Amino acid sequence: MHKTSNITIALVSLFLCKATIAQKQNTPNVVIIYTDDLGYGDISCYGATKVKTPNIDRIAKEGIQFTNAHATSATCTPSRYALLTGEYPWRKTGTGIAAGDAGSIIQESQFTLAKLFQNAQYQTAVIGKWHLGLGGTNGPDWNGNIKPSPNDLGFNYSFIIPATPDRVPCVYVENHQVKNLDPKDPLEVNYKTPIGTDPIGTEHPELLLMKADKQHSGTIVNGVSRIGFMKGGHKAYWNDENMSDELTNRAVQYITTNKSKPFFLYFAIQNIHVPRVPNPRFKGKSGMGERGDAILELDENTGKILRVLDSLKLTKNTIVIFSSDNGPVLNDGYEDNAVEMLNGHKPGGIYRGGKYSKFDAGTRVPTLFRWPSGIKPNSVSDALIGQNDFITSMAKLIKQPIPTNAAPDSQELLDVLLGKSQNGRTSFVEQGIVGFAIIKGDWKYIPPAAGGAVMKDKNMETGNNPLPQLYNLKNDGGELKNVATQYPDKVKELSQLLIDIQATKK
Repeated sequence: MHKTSNITIALVSLFLCKATIAQKQNTPNVVIIYTDDLGYGDISCYGATKVKTPNIDRIAKEGIQFTNAHATSATCTPSRYALLTGEYPWRKTGTGIAAGDAGSIIQESQFTLAKLFQNAQYQTAVIGKWHLGLGGTNGPDWNGNIKPSPNDLGFNYSFIIPATPDRVPCVYVENHQVKNLDPKDPLEVNYKTPIGTDPIGTEHPELLLMKADKQHSGTIVNGVSRIGFMKGGHKAYWNDENMSDELTNRAVQYITTNKSKPFFLYFAIQNIHVPRVPNPRFKGKSGMGERGDAILELDENTGKILRVLDSLKLTKNTIVIFSSDNGPVLNDGYEDNAVEMLNGHKPGGIYRGGKYSKFDAGTRVPTLFRWPSGIKPNSVSDALIGQNDFITSMAKLIKQPIPTNAAPDSQELLDVLLGKSQNGRTSFVEQGIVGFAIIKGDWKYIPPAAGGAVMKDKNMETGNNPLPQLYNLKNDGGELKNVATQYPDKVKELSQLLIDIQATKK
C-alpha cells in the first residue's frame, strides 16, 4: 500500500512538473528594447565596422536576425503608435510627430500590446521615451494627476520621458505624476512663446554645449537648448548625461522585482536620439563623435538588460526583441559633428535615405528576436515583417484573443518571428515624413510626389519625385535604378494596391 502511494505521488509530481513547464512556455517574459533613430547599418551584426556592439550582437547570435523588418514609419510617434496598437498610424488623424504637450494619441478604449499581456495576467511596464501624448485633449496637467497616462493604456507601471530628449518638458513622469516635482515651483510648458526667466538658446548661445538650429533654440537645460519653452519644475529636471543609465537602471530594477511573475517590459531607451549627450565615460571612445559614443552607450546598457536576465536565470524563457523606431539621421537640429566624424561609417548600410525618408533606410531597421526556449541561435530571416505585426503574433504565442476591430493592420506571423517559416507579409506600406511607398515581394513603388528631393536642413533624401518610382529590391537594394518606365504594368499594379490598402475601412 505504501509503495503504491509513493508511485502515485511520483506520478502526480511529474504531471505537475510538466504542467508547470508547459505553463512557463506559454507565458514567456517579453522585453522589447526599442531604440531611437538607430539605422540598419549602425550596429556590427548588420555590417558596421567602425563601431562595435557586442551586447546587441549577442541577441543576434543567440536568436534570429531579420534583414527585411520595418517600422511602419520613418518618424518616431507614428511608429510607436503602430507598435502598440497594430494599426497603420496614417489611418488615424493626429499621429504625426507629437509636440511635448500633446494630449494622448492612444485612447483608453483602444486595445494595446500592453493590454494584451495584462489580460494574460502579466505585469506590464513602459520605461523610456513615450512620445505618444499625455492627458486629455488639451494635454497634461503637469502639476496634477496626468490622465490618461500609459497606466491607463495597459501598463501597470510607467517611468517615461513625456516626448523626446530635445523637447520640453525635461522631466520624467512616473505613473500619473511628474517625478520629483516641487509644488512650490509649478511646471509650465509653452510651444508658442517664451515663458519664465530661464535662458533660451536664441538669446544666450554662449551657454550652449552645442549649437542648435532655430527650432531647437528654446529653453536651455543642462547646457542644451530644446524645442519649446518651460518655466518652473527645476527640481524635476533630468540630467542628460545620466539619462540612459537612469532608464536602464529602472528597467533592471523592474525585471528584478518581477522575476517570479510573467512580465512584459517595453524598454524604449532614448539612445541615439538628439541631443546626443552620452555619459562622460564614453566620450571619445567610438572615434565617431557623440553619435558614435551614444551607440556604445546603447550597447552597454543593452548588455545590462541581458546580464540581469542571466543572473536571475530568466534568459531561457524570456523573449528579447531589439529594434528601432525609424532609420538614422545625422544632422537633426544640433551641431554635434555627426557628419564630420562618420569615419566611413554607413548608418543606413546599403540602403538609401534615413529618418523622414520614403527610401528604405527610413523604415528598414535592425530587428532581432531571442528566445532560447523557442528560437534556434544564429538564425537569419529575409521575410518581410512590420512592427505592427508584433501584437497579433504575441497574441497567438500567449493564447490571448484580439478584440474585434483591434489591431486592424497586424498580421499573425509567429512562426516567422520564431524562425519556423519564411512566409512573411506579401505587402507593406512605408510612411515617410510626407507620403508613402509600398513593398510587394521584391518590388517597391513610390508614387509621384511634389516637394524637394532633399530636406536641406537634414541633408536627407525625402524620396519625393514628380515621376513614379519603381525599384527591384532584390537586384537594387540601394534603390538607385528607377525602372518604372520599363515595367508599367508593375507600376499600375502596385499603385492600385496602395490605393486599395489605404481605402480599406478598418
